Order: sequence, then C-alpha cells, then structure tokens
Amino acid sequence: MRKTAWLIFSLLVFRFATAGAAPAQTAAGALEFSAHITPTAARSEPVRQFTFYILTKSYTQIVKEAEEKDPAPDRNAFIDGLQASPELRAWFKAHDTLDLASPDLDKLLTADDILGVPEFLAAYQRSNSGGATMGFPKPKYTEADRTKRPEKYEKLRQDYLKALRKYLHAHPESVTTIELEFQDSNPQRKWDALLSARHKRVSRTAPDLAQLKFLAVKAETDLEGHALVSGLPPGDYWISSLNLDASAGDMRVHWDVPVRIEAGQTARVELSNLNSVEASGSNP
Repeated sequence: MRKTAWLIFSLLVFRFATAGAAPAQTAAGALEFSAHITPTAARSEPVRQFTFYILTKSYTQIVKEAEEKDPAPDRNAFIDGLQASPELRAWFKAHDTLDLASPDLDKLLTADDILGVPEFLAAYQRSNSGGATMGFPKPKYTEADRTKRPEKYEKLRQDYLKALRKYLHAHPESVTTIELEFQDSNPQRKWDALLSARHKRVSRTAPDLAQLKFLAVKAETDLEGHALVSGLPPGDYWISSLNLDASAGDMRVHWDVPVRIEAGQTARVELSNLNSVEASGSNP
C-alpha cells in the first residue's frame, strides 16, 4: 500500500514538474533592430518609418522559388524560332550574344563567319556598297545564271568569295560598321523583351509569395530607425525589405538578414551598409 501511494505521489510530482517546464521551453522571444544607411562621404542616417518584414524564409530563396515556378525563356528555343538562316542560328548558338547591333560585333566575326553566314555576307556587302569603299570586289554573276548556267554561276561565285576573303584580310576596317546594317533586325530586342516580361512577373510574384507563405510579422521603424517585435516563437527568421529599397543620399540598399530567436530572449540586430545588398536596379 505504501509503495502504491509513493508511486502515485512520484507521478504527480513528475507531471507537475513537466507541466511547469513546457511553457518555459516554448516561451516566445523578441527581436529588436535598428536600420541605418551611410551615404558616401556622409554621416549615417536612420531608416525612418520603413516597413520591414520578418520572414521564416530568406527572401533570396523565395525569389528563387518564384523564378523556378516561372522559368527563364529557353535561349536555344528562341534562336530556333527566329526567321534566320540555319547558318546564323548556328552562329548564335556558338556565341554568347544575340546583339547584332553591338559596336563590338566586328570583333566577333571571322572571315569564315562573314562569307559563310548569308546575313553577315549581305550586311558586309551593303556596308561597303555604293562606291564608298575603294577596290571592293563586285560579283561577275547574276541570279539568272543560277538557273541558266549553274556551273558557271558556282565558279564565278567561288571566285567572288575568294576575292572578298582576300579583301577582308587586306582591309579589316571594312567590317567596322557592319552592325549598323542590323539596327532594324536585331533579335536582342525581342530577347530583352522576353526577359523583361519574366522579370516583371517574378517582381510581382515574389513579394506576394513572401507575405502569403512566409510572413511572421511586419515591423515599422520609428524616427530613430528602431523597431521592436515581441511574441516570436523560437526559430530562424530573416529581416527583409522584400523588393523595396531604402535610400539615403547616393545609397540605395535592401536587406535580407538572418536572425535566430531564442525562447525568452531578445535578439538584437543592427542593419547597415555592411549587411545590406546595394541596389543595382529593380529587384524582384
């Protein structure tokens, strides 16, 4: 009987002890942070009345998630869809550019490229036509020869290409303005439009995704750039400005700073230029 009473007493003591320990283990923590930006050759300024988002996932990773759901356009598929010769499509795939209007195009083109890709050959001929280039070779065949005298046509064409190659080597400057011939037919503009449209979609999706799935709480800084958030469950968080930039003077920055919240404790973070990402353009 005494053993039974002692066992019951021990169980009650254990339950009382564990019941008291559970709240301590799950007690909420707090986050106190301040944000300042230091412009070039100027004093640090507080980021006043700016909304920060306390997230349960890095905003950088959230952007990647949004990008995965809206993949970037396939470059090879884009090239395959161009109204271009097979030779030009092959050239695009072999080179890291689609910009035929680039001032550096002439540096990318070899004699084989110019003579072997119909669009480059036609552009080279146009840019040196009209008698502006002294001694520029002229073809001695006509399109009519292609059907009426195919053998003669091919021989004269090969002779012409040899003369062009010789001229190219002797006058490399004759290629320098070839990009001007592609101002109205440059595929880079269409490619840029596709990338821009996708960037805008991600820019709309990522902030919404962050707030719908990963937002713990919002916090607005006061006039001193200070904010306090309480009642946060223990765990890993990120102090984020999403796709919004804070600015001071010549500096535009945004933050995605990790912080760990411990039970019953206050984590303190200083947001500054050092742990920010400098804005180089519009952010998703």
